[in-house]
Amino acid sequence: MSAGGRSSMDSFSLHMVTWNVATAEPPDDVGALLNLQSPKSPDLYVIGLQEVRAAPLKFVTDLAFDDSWSHLFMDTLAPLGYVKVSSIRMQGLLLLFFSHLKHVPFIRDIQVSYTRTGIFGYWGNKGGVSMRLSFYGHMLCFLNCHLAAHMNYAAQRVDEFEYILDNQTFNSKESPNILDHRVVFWFGDLNFRIADHGMHFLRSCITSQRFNLLWPKDQLTMMKKQATTLQEFDEGPLNFQPTYKFDLNSDTYDSRPPKTWLGFDGKKRKPAWTDRILWRVAKTWPPPSSQDEGEANETKSPPKASSPGKEEDDEGYPLELKQDLYTTMMEYGVSDHKPVIGTFNLELKKMQSAPLVRVHAEGEWSADMDSMVTYTILQPFPSSAWDWIGLYKVGFKSPMDYITYTWVKDDQISVDHDSVLVYMSKEELPVTGGECILCYFSSHLQCIVGVSHPFTVQESKVAIEEGLLPDTINGFEAMSN
Repeated sequence: MSAGGRSSMDSFSLHMVTWNVATAEPPDDVGALLNLQSPKSPDLYVIGLQEVRAAPLKFVTDLAFDDSWSHLFMDTLAPLGYVKVSSIRMQGLLLLFFSHLKHVPFIRDIQVSYTRTGIFGYWGNKGGVSMRLSFYGHMLCFLNCHLAAHMNYAAQRVDEFEYILDNQTFNSKESPNILDHRVVFWFGDLNFRIADHGMHFLRSCITSQRFNLLWPKDQLTMMKKQATTLQEFDEGPLNFQPTYKFDLNSDTYDSRPPKTWLGFDGKKRKPAWTDRILWRVAKTWPPPSSQDEGEANETKSPPKASSPGKEEDDEGYPLELKQDLYTTMMEYGVSDHKPVIGTFNLELKKMQSAPLVRVHAEGEWSADMDSMVTYTILQPFPSSAWDWIGLYKVGFKSPMDYITYTWVKDDQISVDHDSVLVYMSKEELPVTGGECILCYFSSHLQCIVGVSHPFTVQESKVAIEEGLLPDTINGFEAMSN
């Protein structure tokens, strides 16, 4: 690639987590899991969990109010400037996508999907959940899977994976299937085991950290030689100890006494790398089917054959993906699985450099008067009467975590050239004031497409004069209780 081509590329860091939490409640602290002690903060977090507790009543409650794991990650990341852009849950499978606020207006075309494979597909204890999105114009897809368990089902795991790939579709002409995306991450409790070796040899290799002696009998490595689909995916070296199966709250592999119950196998589980993170970068872009259609699309660039993990075309929009870290987090013991993290550097040339909408808070804001918002549409997009502008506290958790909102059409005051003025009622503003931002939410695109600079909402002078207390008013203190 030419020096000029490289100078126009931007680097983004991606921190991924996969963890089978075995129906446990979350630990008190996930700082190490998210690598919060690092001097460099990631741009994106992708968190895939399996076996989130999914008793029927609990599941219904979680759908309405978010589950305890989602709350913990949001509570941890929101004060650091991260927003939960989207999520999807299918029974025990949960996929969360967080972005630093500065990137949120460039994350578009978000869609989610799921496929059940467990118990004849009727109960979502096994299967896959996926999320696709456009990141600065490049199409990414994340697939979190929980595949069939037990040593003898390696081929069935591959069949389930291919079934998920075939059956999950998105409402998109250019990339309706998972493998149509430019970058695909496949991760989760894939349940592949270490074949043939006895328990003594396994534990000896793990104790001496001679993990490479176990790689040839890792079922995923073995199945890659047979399944073409698997060969398209890359994975970093397994230079960490197997992540399953551990005694709870310990670093000791399964030490339970052998027993059977109703005919089920009671043997100790051999250690295995059940929890994995793999990725696939399209060797040509756009896909051949899209090239034949000859249709213009901002996410496309001229096709160019490339080595795995790298796209090169000085005339187009190059993309490179490199894994920086692949390891397990042994300090977490609430589950019989240890979590696995992968960090990646995503280098790409942006297809989008400006948000769709510019949003600005006009004048002084307080709960003593109606306030004004100006927005300007910078690029055409399918706007709607259902679009709205939300007022958020700085450090908000998700697009739905607003203080109040205004409809862009119903509350419109005036139009001046390309700018539109709308108002927010004083009755809905926080009486105690605080640092806030405005976000324009597109109902058609189902995402935030414009974010204002932070600004201060002043304390209500009327409330101060009347002696209202923070715990009796509709302000930030009341909202946080």
